[in-house]
Amino acid sequence: MSATAPLRCEVAEGVATIVIDRPDKRNAMTAAMWRELPVLLDRLEADPRVRVLVLTGAGGDFCSGADIAELADITSGDLSTAAEEALAAFPKPTLAVVRGFCVGGGCQLAAACDLRLAADDARFGITPAKIGIVYPAAATARLVRLVGPASAKYLLFSAELVDAAHALRIGLVDEVVPAGDLDDRLAAFTATLASRSLLTQQATKDIVNSAAAGRLTQATVDAWVAESRQGTDAAEGIAAFLERRPPNFTWTGPAAHRR
Repeated sequence: MSATAPLRCEVAEGVATIVIDRPDKRNAMTAAMWRELPVLLDRLEADPRVRVLVLTGAGGDFCSGADIAELADITSGDLSTAAEEALAAFPKPTLAVVRGFCVGGGCQLAAACDLRLAADDARFGITPAKIGIVYPAAATARLVRLVGPASAKYLLFSAELVDAAHALRIGLVDEVVPAGDLDDRLAAFTATLASRSLLTQQATKDIVNSAAAGRLTQATVDAWVAESRQGTDAAEGIAAFLERRPPNFTWTGPAAHRR
C-alpha cells in the first residue's frame, strides 16, 4: 500500500509504516498532508494485515510541524486537530519513531500515538508562543495527560526545544536509544507487538484511554470481557503456553466492526 507523496506507507509483517516525506522542509506538514492522513488511517484500519502502526519521518527528522506558508488554511479548517484525533482513535497499537526535530504539529502527532520511541539526538518543542497562536484544545488536553500540567506549561510557555533525555524524564517519550541502534530496536519491538494478542491490545487501548479521560465504565470492560470469551485468542494463548510454542493469534477486531 502506498499514498501520494509526501506521505508514504507500506505494510510488512503486520506493521504499517507511514513516513512523512518532505526532508527538504524537515517534514513540515502541508494542508494536503493533514487532509490525507485521516484517509490513509481509515484504509489501514480496514486492512486485516495491519497489527501495528508506525509513524516516522524521512531523512534525519520526524516532523517540524505545520508548513507556516499554509498555516492559515491548516488552522481555519482545524486540519491538524482532525488528523491528530484520527491518529489517536486508530484502534491498533501506534508508535511514533522520532529522529531529529519533532516540533509543533510534529509533537502533536507524536503525542497522539500510543507510544514514542526516540533516538538520543531527537529534539522536541511545542512552539505556538513563538508566533502568537493558541495550541489546539484537544492537543493541549492530550499533552497535559501525557506529561502533567507543569511540564505542559514549561513546553508551551517557553517554546524551547528539549533534548531526548528531558523528554524521557517528563514522560513525553517512552524510550530513548542511541541513534545508530534505533532501526534494530524498532524492528525488535514492532515484531514483539505484532506477535501479541490484538484483542488484548485493543481492549487495553480502549480501557486505558477511557480511564485517562475520566470516562471509563464497567460496561466498557464487560464488553471486552465478552468479546474475549467469544473469540479464540484466549484459548490459543493458553494452548501455546502449555505446548511451549509461540501463539498464533487470529482475532482481527470486534465482530460488529469487521469490514
